[in-house]
Amino acid sequence: MAHASILVVDDEPDILELIRYNLTKAGYAVMCAASGAEALTRLRSHPPDLVVLDLMLPDMDGLEVCRTLKQEARTAKIPVVMLTAKDEEADIVTGLELGADDYLTKPFSPRVLLARLRAVLRRPRATPAGEDVVITYRDLLIHPGRHEVLIREQHIPLTTTEFRILHLLARRPGWVLTRSQIVAGVQGEGAAVTERAIDVHMVSLRRKLGTYSEVIETVRGVGYRFKDGEE
Repeated sequence: MAHASILVVDDEPDILELIRYNLTKAGYAVMCAASGAEALTRLRSHPPDLVVLDLMLPDMDGLEVCRTLKQEARTAKIPVVMLTAKDEEADIVTGLELGADDYLTKPFSPRVLLARLRAVLRRPRATPAGEDVVITYRDLLIHPGRHEVLIREQHIPLTTTEFRILHLLARRPGWVLTRSQIVAGVQGEGAAVTERAIDVHMVSLRRKLGTYSEVIETVRGVGYRFKDGEE
């Protein structure tokens, strides 16, 4: 996606300049912010196509920045890629549950960062033709046209990636998909997402599904599948 605009939020000048240089060289329009407050000001005045967000900021937690932008209508649909020195699963899951689309831990490779950003930016915004059939499993309803999931008529707030994973598996109940197949189905071939990223998304997705978390079954050593209603 050439000429997309990206807001980079990090309080470390060297990292900010490293990312700005590489993204600009790759053809992106780059804005920078060194604090959470500055980031929110830029987001509200000139919403970008994507945000690269550090979690460790001097004035407010990056998670709070993510929470705020996802709650505001004008910025809610902007993809977020977390860039953080925190690699504990709990921190990553929290970010993904708030609506972040991907994460990268420091230290990082600029080439890997670029690949991750391209993968997020090229995700289709509309549901492909032929994939808009509403899927039901008992009291669970997956509506691709509305991009929503309901359990007993209650809306379940999933991130874009979580919805795509659930929809991908639900379209083939009983079929086991490997992590690489899920990455390809959710983000397209060549997407730079690790198997651990898929596992983290699964943890978050299952938590949000609550009593219906069992519909996503782990096939040890292979991958995941959506439970067959006939079983």
